[in-house]
Amino acid sequence: MTDSTVEALWHEHRKRVLDVSYRMLGTLTDAEDAMQETFVRLTRAGVEGIEDVEGWLVTVAGRVCLDMLRASATRRRYVGPWLPEPLIEQFASAPDPADQVTLDDTVRIALLAVLHTLSPAERVAFVLHDVFGLTFEAIAEIVGRSPAATRKLASRARAAIRDDPEPRFDVTAAQAQSVAERFAAACAGGDIADLAAVLAPDVVGEFDSGGRIAGAPQSARVGAGLVSIVLANSLFGAGADFRVADVNGQPGVVVSLRGQVMAVIDLETDGHLVRAIRTIGNPEKLAHLNR
Repeated sequence: MTDSTVEALWHEHRKRVLDVSYRMLGTLTDAEDAMQETFVRLTRAGVEGIEDVEGWLVTVAGRVCLDMLRASATRRRYVGPWLPEPLIEQFASAPDPADQVTLDDTVRIALLAVLHTLSPAERVAFVLHDVFGLTFEAIAEIVGRSPAATRKLASRARAAIRDDPEPRFDVTAAQAQSVAERFAAACAGGDIADLAAVLAPDVVGEFDSGGRIAGAPQSARVGAGLVSIVLANSLFGAGADFRVADVNGQPGVVVSLRGQVMAVIDLETDGHLVRAIRTIGNPEKLAHLNR
């Protein structure tokens, strides 16, 4: 096959590789690195004899992501809560839709945060089987385990997701949008009492600064009073703009100052109040929104 054929096949299937890589790794930067390595391996191997190019690419991307996850597990511990790099549909700058992650329930901030707590092999087994439908036989070759052991890896991942203490609520898009708008208005108004009134009494708040923001909480805060004070200290009084936007497929809030995104807030609601808040303020995880 010619180079142009490889390029054409890559263009046809690269979105699948991006979708796999982001769900595995949690950041666009790492996902793009995984895509590049997958493409390099495709050009080296060529497509002669590959019956299912997309399946081959997903398998190779799985191996690449597993290596990256194992390598990151040996690095120094992340400072404070880890949250994924947020995807904001309105900020999507890639001119080709094939370079944009598909937004669905499997990219929820909460789910990706739980996946981050799993072992690399558990995460790969769950994502490739439960999300992308690969057989356990195929995944076994990637993780270097037997199919039976790989099945157990995915089962443990499902149990961790199922046992996550944060409840999920069956709310309509309109209900979630309404709560996000009330939350944004309360933040813009700068009144702690108004903000606390939008929060559930037992609301849980997390802030991912990656240790880059002085004074940022490095553990979860619980309770409407405490969470509203933390938010006020972090976001009020600077003339920031609070705009409702789809954050990883569900209504959240983008905080901007002088045209630069300073934070992205993911909201979990019961249709009436905010039950969980995850704020991503690590500048490295917002860089793609400020290009």
